Amino acid sequence: MLAPHYTDDLMEAGCDEAGRGCLAGPVVAAAVILPKHYQHAVLNDSKKLTKTQREAIRQDILRDALAYSVAEVDNKEIDKINILQASFKAMHLAIKGLHTTPQFLLIDGNRFLKYDNIPHACIVKGDGKYSSIAAASILAKTHRDDLMEQYARQYPGYGWERNKGYGTKEHKKGLEKLGPTLLHRESFAPVRGQLKLF
Repeated sequence: MLAPHYTDDLMEAGCDEAGRGCLAGPVVAAAVILPKHYQHAVLNDSKKLTKTQREAIRQDILRDALAYSVAEVDNKEIDKINILQASFKAMHLAIKGLHTTPQFLLIDGNRFLKYDNIPHACIVKGDGKYSSIAAASILAKTHRDDLMEQYARQYPGYGWERNKGYGTKEHKKGLEKLGPTLLHRESFAPVRGQLKLF
């Protein structure tokens, strides 16, 4: 069972992102405020769950959360400001989108750019430790997976419906054969290498 909170008396928002290492598509972040002593029997790091589990828990989070928000930063912006800054920007947009302002932020990972003077803690592998971060990881991943499945129909041949834009063999073969799409991150080495050929 994940820890329900980090502080004893502050309203916390958990934040996480999905798609940071992908070659195509946006980076997506989510922020979630859960009830203080929230417990969920299956809630965990989204990567440790099946798609069916993620979809079921997603509905529980949407029902139970005090507030939640999901935000995207697209591939063009990623190329412009770099993926780390784009991840921070997506998290900031997600926090800004909450209809309730949190008093404390729980961030998955080891780095964060302070947002609006709200105190925060960076938790390495936090999505496997704290409920609110795990909830954010599920909302970010399911949102992004849905997007990439839609984009796969628009741009067939890269296997995005399976790899979600990560640099798998299938995706790289598609890049070699078809070249980059408008959704590819041109600043990422495997994509940049193909740009010269098309």
